[in-house]
Amino acid sequence: MKTINLLLSTFLLGASAISNAQTIVLPYVPGTTTEGVTYYLPKTELSITVVATCITQHPGELNSYAGRYLKLNNVVKETVRNWKIDNIQITPYGVPDTSKVYSIPLKKATIAPLVSLTKSGIILSINANSEEEKIILDPKIHKTESNKLNSKDYMSQEILYAGSINKMAELTANEIYDIRESRSDLTKGQAENMPKDGEQLKLMIQQLNQQEEALLQMFKGSEEKETKSYTFTFTPSKNLKKEILFRFSEEYGLVEPDNLAGEPIYIDITDLKTIPAEQIDPKKKKTDEQAVRYNMASDANVKIYSRANKYIDITTPIAQFGRVEVLSNELFNKRTSTQVFFNQATGTLSKVVEDNSNK
Repeated sequence: MKTINLLLSTFLLGASAISNAQTIVLPYVPGTTTEGVTYYLPKTELSITVVATCITQHPGELNSYAGRYLKLNNVVKETVRNWKIDNIQITPYGVPDTSKVYSIPLKKATIAPLVSLTKSGIILSINANSEEEKIILDPKIHKTESNKLNSKDYMSQEILYAGSINKMAELTANEIYDIRESRSDLTKGQAENMPKDGEQLKLMIQQLNQQEEALLQMFKGSEEKETKSYTFTFTPSKNLKKEILFRFSEEYGLVEPDNLAGEPIYIDITDLKTIPAEQIDPKKKKTDEQAVRYNMASDANVKIYSRANKYIDITTPIAQFGRVEVLSNELFNKRTSTQVFFNQATGTLSKVVEDNSNK
């Protein structure tokens, strides 16, 4: 990310010439606005990240013999996929609101020596050097885990060259029983060739467990676990109730809102109207109309849920649910060098630091 720092002090006169100086900010009009520092106030967008996991069960080659030789019932007969939402995260962030663009003219009477902007032109601070906050809007998550072993690596030559699938199943089952008997003898201390120490015993048991699992997978099958993230942007513009955000299928994962293969995942957005009513002052000075603008954001409640689960229930400020206010020009007269900081996501005032050292 890049922060643009614009030094305007070059355009200032001496102290005698700026005794009544003010920072003048005008609505930006392309082609008519005088040369100056143009900045945007942001509107708030929501980056929504859905993290979901799919467990895929793969059938074993000998699944039809699991009940006969190993008394295993309900083993997987065909590939089964089961997607599940792990969590949903919301990250509010600011983008330039093209309906709220203003300009600070480079006039000799202007006393705003430093303006920091984001790379996209959103105002960050006045009279202070601010860095643009780095926000990861697309956290890539994609990992796959599998417990599948190569069963043939653990088969004897007799099993590999069995004349039929039935014979292979019988021999494999017998091998599993032999492994279990050997492990039992080891744990009871009754094996013919007992290991010399505990570490060697532990290693031998681990090897037997792995061999058994590899052969068992021929009957009961194996599992593969895949975790993925899906990130998209949502722009709040009004109150919403039970709006379909996306759909989610146990077989296919996240699908489009119009894909009826998935269950609907809803979003509610409610403007909590947390800002005070605007006071209209008929005696408002014209100079106030040329002051620095900032957003007064209203809090909104955001919920994301399905029929069975609630994933998100948060309160966050939304710039477009509020209104634009002006900063007093008295903050930028010759007696002070006030530092003003703005919230990057909402355009609200984060901090105002007044330096009266020049009084």
